[in-house]
Amino acid sequence: LRDDAPPLARVDRIDRTDLAAGRCLAPGFSIVGSRRSKGARTLVPPDTAVCDDCLAELYDPGDRRFGHPFITCTNCGPRFTIITDLPYDRPNTTMASFAMCPACEAEYRDPTSRRYHAQPIACHECGPTLAFVDSAGRVQNGDPIDRAAEALRCGSVVAIKGLGGFHLACDATNDAAVAMLRERKHRPDKPFALMVPNLAAARHLVALDEHEARELSSPARPVVLARALGEAGISQLVAPDNPLLGVMLPYTPVQHLLFASGIATLVMTSGNRGGEPIVFRDGELFVRLGPLVDGVLTHDRPIEVPCDDSVVRVEGPDLLPIRRARGFAPLPVSIPHADRSALAVGGELKNTCTVLASGNAWVSQHIGDMENLETVRAFEAIAARLSQFYRADPDVVVADAHPGYATTGWAHRAQAAPVLEVQHHWAHVASVMAEHHLNPDTQVLGIAFDGTGYGTDGTIWGGELLLADGHRFERVGHLAAVNLPGGDGAVRYPNRMALAHLHAAGIAWDPSLPPLIPFGAAEPTLLATQLDKGIACVRCTSMGRLFDAIASLVGLRHEISYEAQAAIELEMLAERAAAPRSYRFAVNDGVLDPAPVLHAIVADIASDVDRAAIAAGFHHAVADATGRAVEWVLQSRNVDAVALTGGCFQNALLLRLCRQRLRRLELPVLAHRVVPPNDGGLSLGQAYIAATSRSLGQQENP
Repeated sequence: LRDDAPPLARVDRIDRTDLAAGRCLAPGFSIVGSRRSKGARTLVPPDTAVCDDCLAELYDPGDRRFGHPFITCTNCGPRFTIITDLPYDRPNTTMASFAMCPACEAEYRDPTSRRYHAQPIACHECGPTLAFVDSAGRVQNGDPIDRAAEALRCGSVVAIKGLGGFHLACDATNDAAVAMLRERKHRPDKPFALMVPNLAAARHLVALDEHEARELSSPARPVVLARALGEAGISQLVAPDNPLLGVMLPYTPVQHLLFASGIATLVMTSGNRGGEPIVFRDGELFVRLGPLVDGVLTHDRPIEVPCDDSVVRVEGPDLLPIRRARGFAPLPVSIPHADRSALAVGGELKNTCTVLASGNAWVSQHIGDMENLETVRAFEAIAARLSQFYRADPDVVVADAHPGYATTGWAHRAQAAPVLEVQHHWAHVASVMAEHHLNPDTQVLGIAFDGTGYGTDGTIWGGELLLADGHRFERVGHLAAVNLPGGDGAVRYPNRMALAHLHAAGIAWDPSLPPLIPFGAAEPTLLATQLDKGIACVRCTSMGRLFDAIASLVGLRHEISYEAQAAIELEMLAERAAAPRSYRFAVNDGVLDPAPVLHAIVADIASDVDRAAIAAGFHHAVADATGRAVEWVLQSRNVDAVALTGGCFQNALLLRLCRQRLRRLELPVLAHRVVPPNDGGLSLGQAYIAATSRSLGQQENP
């Protein structure tokens, strides 16, 4: 069972029962009709890429499924996105309306067939069908794949129905097509993902080591962020000012057939408007995406559950999730000590929700930012669906302690169960504990570096050292606080954060400094008054905002169009450095003060020191300060492990440097490998705390 399991099998445990001699079970193996019963339910399997055996049949003119755009078997294909209820039987999927032809029925019933009880089984005679429609919704004559491929070659934007929703696709080598997609989607800078036909084609675009190549070609088929090779014929508008490209391989037969028609490289981005969830129902397509597309390649198999593409980075042999969705969701994380059920509603950005039931935490797919009604409705539907799947009537609903979060308001307003509010960064730390299956009494020193989280003192946290277990936490260190001018407005303008940090460090605002350049004559004076008097300011310890400040200080980015843009560009700049500059935070009683670093950077800017060396030096300084702060904590506290969490640890360079520095302390250094370090992992941490909390009131040592 362990060594020769089917390709998609996951063996969590094997239970053995000894029987008396002569009491043998009946010989043979069969799959019998499912029965409804109380208690634990079966796994909801994730969607997986079409397997090599099916691809061989897809391209074999002698096979009866030659060219069939929905070819699948027991070892591949849609799962999570077509399930309407458990158990996973054909009547409980969106394939229920497609009656199997005699040939498919025979394979489905034959234990020797690769399609034995393959619930999405279909062929040309009985399966779903493709269609290509124009922007007005009129079905076009001819082969749908050929029509779509021709439209893409001509520079059109085509919506393509996938497993969990629609993609917006265009020719990645066509500047005009990519520019048109950016304009229509109102996405000026954020990189687009690319799809290429195979691993060889991917190697022409990005540098792949063995670990990245393994993830790219795995059954999950995520988008892998890897270093671009430069002159590869791809439009510079695909990922402007970014040396990383997000690349994925085809995972549906439809996508393979498109590439077989001569398409080379496609932009494949989520089928949505900025800030909205992915479109997955045909009836919503032209309402929400009509102005964005010139044609649609669609089919008549309904999508029951929306699910976006997963995004990962690979750091050494380890997977670093950035967005956990198709291919991974909703596989559970075991929390064996859980003795209650819970619904954890996550945070405001990169939202996921988690259902805790029967000792498992079922983490949803990526939902999105809770900034509009469409995303809130998607969240409600997904939370209801997971609860339905696992028959979870929650004993407690867990939410972020931020009073302004839509999810927190929803938890109090829409749920009958008691609500447990959990501090943002404690949930981050708990998510690492859950991933690594730590006992809730384990003492973890969590390094939680991110952009924004509501602190217990009413200020904005984000550069935190928390001594935590599953029952309580204590704030034992943090980044030195500065005024956040204008609240959330400073998030969009990194130069405001740069000036706030310079002001806190007592550094004069020389007009030649890059953060001052975008301002008019009067604005710096007004901002200085605002910072002096604390007018419309919130105290902030955010490490993410400090990264933004440094990006502005070196002249990289003064205004952003998507989250973490400035910090991402700072990481990319640092990776190009021949050698880092030497900077050092002041670390006193657990407080990380960047003032000495800021003074040194300003001096280096005045001396025209290489910006890449400055950026690299800052990354090294953060890792060094983190290590020294941890050493200070260890002088008086017992710690079993250190956990690295929060959105800043999407930065592979920072993660690598912090790991190297902390491993000198001979403590386990834990990082994310199942859920993202960003707010996409919050709901898992919330569920872990709900499982271990001794009461329904938040417990903390202040």
